[in-house]
Amino acid sequence: MGSFMLLGILVAIGVVIIMLLWWCISTYNGLVTLRNRYQNSFSQISVQLKRRHDLIPNLVETAKAYMSHERGTLEAVTQARNIATQAGNNAASKPGDPAVMKALSGAENQLGLALGRLMMVAEAYPDLKANQNMLSLQEELSSTENKVSFSRQAYNDSVMAYNVQREVFPASLIAGGFSFLPAELFELDNAEEKNAPKVNF
Repeated sequence: MGSFMLLGILVAIGVVIIMLLWWCISTYNGLVTLRNRYQNSFSQISVQLKRRHDLIPNLVETAKAYMSHERGTLEAVTQARNIATQAGNNAASKPGDPAVMKALSGAENQLGLALGRLMMVAEAYPDLKANQNMLSLQEELSSTENKVSFSRQAYNDSVMAYNVQREVFPASLIAGGFSFLPAELFELDNAEEKNAPKVNF
């Protein structure tokens, strides 16, 4: 009778250990899945930001032919674009990293403001406003801005799901033990987000 009881206790302990191991593995795999999901979502943002950055030199070159007296404005756009491109490259290698994502948000906000100033100045140049190349670039840039906004929302939703999962107990024990670090949202200033897509002439 005593050996049966001991065997029952050992089986119960074994079942508890197996359940704990299964829970640990399941939780770990769930966190990996959520981390991969937000990193993949950021790659979609990265594609659209690269497209945006690639359009800007053509925009500046087209504007330069008409805006020879606006050198400072054009240079500000080029400089902001270069900073944003570097920030985008850094973020692509470390999506979700708080410092890198904040730098990217700041750089993209500055680029949006510089583009907004360029478009305001361009209003004074009727020939530039009517230029077919400029109109085409404006349309592509506007479309790209919309895609950035859509991709950003998907990324932020994925980051939120990951961060919530890594913070809730008892999953937080696995997250802390295996260095699942918090991920940063990709936020843009509201003014820039409202104005940037409207590159209207």
